[in-house]
Amino acid sequence: MDEDGFSGPGIVKPLTPEALAAFRVAQENAGVIYISRIPPGMQPTKVRHLMGQYGEVGRVYLQKEDAKRAYLRRKYTSTKKPHYTEGWVEFKDKKVARSVAGMLNAQPIGGKKGTRWRDDVWTLKYLPKFKWHMLTEQVAHEAAMHTARLRLELSQSRSEQREYLKNVELARVLDKREERSQAMGKEFKRKYVNKRLDQRARTITETEGSLASVLGHIF
Repeated sequence: MDEDGFSGPGIVKPLTPEALAAFRVAQENAGVIYISRIPPGMQPTKVRHLMGQYGEVGRVYLQKEDAKRAYLRRKYTSTKKPHYTEGWVEFKDKKVARSVAGMLNAQPIGGKKGTRWRDDVWTLKYLPKFKWHMLTEQVAHEAAMHTARLRLELSQSRSEQREYLKNVELARVLDKREERSQAMGKEFKRKYVNKRLDQRARTITETEGSLASVLGHIF
């Protein structure tokens, strides 16, 4: 999980068998609410504070916006803080979670007059039988799939670049042979060579550099 989007208790110490059993019971009694839209600029700590007014909150996780969208937003606006698109809130009591989702869904966030999100509307849904470990597994799976796609694109880019450079070198050799043949007054029959534009080569190189940079941030 992205640490910036997570808000929860501090470091958990190793549990005794008794404490582990109690922990499992607590997890079974917990309930999770899904927030389909996070108001712009709202951070995990703020979501925890707002939800904490209605019951005891366990963990909060907000999903960051797409990297490309974040880049464009930071480039053309003055807002530099991360934005989030959706989130999950864990309540210690699933009855409270169900009640909060039903009570707040489609209702204004409210607060003091003049506060930033006063007129924004909550979009909440209680997730029955959904547990926090399901979310962590889903996030880990999506991250692995994203990394695999980047690796595949990088591999394809390198393969295309090697093919292009090979054809360029072959064309250079054939040009020299043609020049020598013409100088000697001989006819030279050029075989077909799959030439590509120089712009294609530059595009491949730039794509490879961009993907390598992304992978460098991941690993």
